[in-house]
Amino acid sequence: MPDATVSFAHSFVKSDAFRALFREGMALVEATAAYLDGPGRDESKGLPRMLALAYASESMRLTTRLMQVASWLLLQRAVAEGELTGDDARRQKDKVRLSHQNTVNGPDAVEALPATLQDLINQSMRLQARVMHLDDLMEGRAEEVPAPPNPVERQLAMLQSAFRR
Repeated sequence: MPDATVSFAHSFVKSDAFRALFREGMALVEATAAYLDGPGRDESKGLPRMLALAYASESMRLTTRLMQVASWLLLQRAVAEGELTGDDARRQKDKVRLSHQNTVNGPDAVEALPATLQDLINQSMRLQARVMHLDDLMEGRAEEVPAPPNPVERQLAMLQSAFRR
């Protein structure tokens, strides 16, 4: 009898949820590039020296974080569209190296940065956490979070138990 299980990875990369995640990730990459190339560049010129250094280091970290996420998303899309097999994608993914790219400056320095940069940093960190969790699920390194207990099922079980006595 053939194995009828469908892998989470295979079904996820072909789902509407993945397509939405892909669009969100690429939109964040574009918004970040537009900001850093335009208004962000102007904002950074007016910052005091130490804050300008924090801006530079955080913007580099932000760019690195987003490039890792974008690379992962592009690999998964290639699998979904049949351009790569899952095995090919895993070999390519070894070059991506998803890793936590937290801020390198303290919270006070980050809070003193321009609001738009702070927002982009926060959005990218949330996206990174989601992608890393999905990658862990797809690679079997994490368990899916079980659904919360259904209160109706719990009540039915209690009723059944009571009537069995």
